[in-house]
Amino acid sequence: MQSFICVTCGVGHAPSEAPPERCVICDDERQYVTAAGQRWTTLAELQAKHKIEFKEQEPGLVGIGSAPSIAIGQRMLLIQQAGGGVLWDCTPLVTDEAVRRIKELGGVRAMAISHPHFYSSMVDWSEALGGVPIHIHEANRQYVMRPSDRVNYWSGETLELGQGVTLVRCGGHFVGSTALHWAGEDSKGVLMTGDTIMVVPDTRWVSFMYSYPNLIPLPAREVNRIVGTVAPFAYDRIYAGWWDRVMTHDAKARVEASAERYVKAIAG
Repeated sequence: MQSFICVTCGVGHAPSEAPPERCVICDDERQYVTAAGQRWTTLAELQAKHKIEFKEQEPGLVGIGSAPSIAIGQRMLLIQQAGGGVLWDCTPLVTDEAVRRIKELGGVRAMAISHPHFYSSMVDWSEALGGVPIHIHEANRQYVMRPSDRVNYWSGETLELGQGVTLVRCGGHFVGSTALHWAGEDSKGVLMTGDTIMVVPDTRWVSFMYSYPNLIPLPAREVNRIVGTVAPFAYDRIYAGWWDRVMTHDAKARVEASAERYVKAIAG
């Protein structure tokens, strides 16, 4: 049996003889099923058509993504650290070459994923990297379509992973939506946010949504609460889930200004 991967969202499902009838992730109002209907692919099919590319983002941080892009097109991030780094978020494509490259960059001691739209081929990545734990907030347990003993469901508001890495439950997009705070090699602080705090095309600003493809906003109280969850942390830069969604400086003040702008807009 093999894991079938949803073409639209890129999330791998539990191994089965035939594709599932539907993708629970895409049936949710935060995602969508295309007009062409539910479609499936496999890791072998993706490996035949795509490759993994690596791009240095800043000292100690490497971006890893698929080319051409797959599904919603996110990339993951590798924090390089002594004794193994942390792999943040996930992509559907796994290749032997990419696994070798990650090991050359110091390997991985843990994975962590912001929210269900990025669960992708997380189990395949974990197994390929030696069975490393995958940290997911327990509030998102119901959206894990491929159960595995590798998944660690954590609870509470923060989880320390050591060496200056902390997971923060932000909520908003999903109840268990999570950001990662990393001190950074310059100690100014970095937030990795998936799309919980989304850097927009004008990268001086961020935004917040319940559903991005369906344009469903969040209420003011939830936006303010999200900003409050990361307020205790110092951070100068933000990496959202895509190559071009990066805020390169003064991020904390810009997040606060963006929240104020958002709240004023939805208040009319």
